Amino acid sequence: MADACRLYLITPPAFDLAAFTPALREALAGGDVACMQLRLKETPDAEVLRVGQALKPIVQDAGAAFIVNDRPDLAAKLGADGVHVGQDDASYAEARRMLGADHIVGVTCHNSRHLAMEAAEAGADYVAFGAFYPTGTKAPKHWAEPELLEIWSEIAETPCVAIGGITIENAPPLVAAGADFLAVSAGVWTHPEGPRAAVAAFNAVFARATG
Repeated sequence: MADACRLYLITPPAFDLAAFTPALREALAGGDVACMQLRLKETPDAEVLRVGQALKPIVQDAGAAFIVNDRPDLAAKLGADGVHVGQDDASYAEARRMLGADHIVGVTCHNSRHLAMEAAEAGADYVAFGAFYPTGTKAPKHWAEPELLEIWSEIAETPCVAIGGITIENAPPLVAAGADFLAVSAGVWTHPEGPRAAVAAFNAVFARATG
């Protein structure tokens, strides 16, 4: 039996810490969450650190990994579990040097098997493909098809993350194609029944796929 797909939470692009904290606790109480990525673009470093210091213990106490987007330097200052870097951010090598061998370093690979193979061969802990669906979080520059996940799962051992506009409704094809993780933001935080129900529903999708 294949390992079950897992949920990779991403914070909203902007949020009020006091309001978001209970929502995060609700989400983490909804079921298995592999990790949460703090993703605050164009935010002063001091604010990223302030928010990260508040959220990291909540995430880690729930048994999930705390990941910082883009900035291995801030991830190191926060004592985060890892960092996610894009093609235009710090390099994989730079991130690994800053964080060390015992931390998670994931790499955005858009829709490119070539980029993914380079990242995997360098030692990345996971590669991320997308966007698979339209998303309001950011304007995608690259589009990926589920077939890419199928091919990757057949040729590589490095786990893959699917990202981009993923909801409970459109998740099943990506799980069936072989995604190891689904990276979700709005699909959890804006769910009409709340983040706890959203996480529970995603885990039910994963369970059905492996059951």
